[in-house]
Amino acid sequence: MTNDEKELASRLTALTRDLILIPTTDSHPTERERCFEFIHNHLEGLAGVQTNYHESNGYRSLVAGPKTSTAPEILLCGHIDVIEHPDPDCYHSTIRDGRIYGPGAGDMKGADAAMLDLFRTLHAQHPGISLGLALTSDEEIGGTDGVQFLIQEAGLQAGIVIVPDGGSLNEVTIEEKGVLHLRVRREGHSAHGARPWLGTNALELLLKQLDALLAYFTDNWPVDRAADHGHWYPTCSLNVIETPNESANRIPSEASATLDIRFPPPHTVGAMLDNISSILGPDCYLEPLMTAEPCHLDPDPLFCEITESITGSPVRLIRAAGASDSRFFRRAGIPVNLSRPLVGNLHAEDEWLDIESMVTYYQICQRYICQKLIGN
Repeated sequence: MTNDEKELASRLTALTRDLILIPTTDSHPTERERCFEFIHNHLEGLAGVQTNYHESNGYRSLVAGPKTSTAPEILLCGHIDVIEHPDPDCYHSTIRDGRIYGPGAGDMKGADAAMLDLFRTLHAQHPGISLGLALTSDEEIGGTDGVQFLIQEAGLQAGIVIVPDGGSLNEVTIEEKGVLHLRVRREGHSAHGARPWLGTNALELLLKQLDALLAYFTDNWPVDRAADHGHWYPTCSLNVIETPNESANRIPSEASATLDIRFPPPHTVGAMLDNISSILGPDCYLEPLMTAEPCHLDPDPLFCEITESITGSPVRLIRAAGASDSRFFRRAGIPVNLSRPLVGNLHAEDEWLDIESMVTYYQICQRYICQKLIGN
């Protein structure tokens, strides 16, 4: 790296680590507020820039941009929230082998740091540039009170959006699967554990029905690992199973499970719900917790060209099993450039971000924005 790149890497690393130290989980609203204050202080003093806060159901969002425009030509968009970990003391970082390790490093405190620095730098160098920044605090639980609220209620618009929350450095996402987070509940009849014939075990019944559902996904979309191309088929993951029963000698009268279902087009949320309901039967109660249809992101070819030019490697246009806030922009007809630095072990305590790739991603976005908005 050049001296300028080393200085940028040092700056972005320090900012990323500061952000990781703030445990912006769903259960810590005060920490999310503290993070927004930290970010606001970082943006303070920029001439010609206005910063506004929006709130929906206790989830705050920050939107910054030129005072002369409410719809910037390019919008940088990210989220500050990270997932919950059992150890509340794990929210810190270490540096090893050119990587930042820590909860949220890759998803997406490092990308947030790059966007913050880039937004500040370009507005300082080019006052009035048509560049916006939106940061939300609910992406990990669905984004309805963040980006969806900003678009539908706060009137957020843009010509194109950069969302560094998917893909990779040389992988630009063009499609995302749909999502169905579903709670399934089954009722039974309680009885003493020594006399099971007197009760109806809700947990056992639910497990049998869930086995049938999981078999439906396995039988209809068997996975050939050698021939697989991006796992572009429906999947179902059983992630939570619960019962209010706490006694070893009592048959549970109620049980529930939470499923994470992903699906590509032409499947839809409605069709997936109909199929699941048919397989589980009328004794199961279904409660959708979060839904999203599959979407095509329509990235700018110029973004791909610049990525290839800076990295010296071809760009792969990929389809993603995961979802992001990009889908809300696509519903509003706004195209999205979705890629990011090199990351790994996402949603683990040892999640990591490659520092050199963060600098490269910064340079990609910087050149793209300058060519689009300034012409150089």
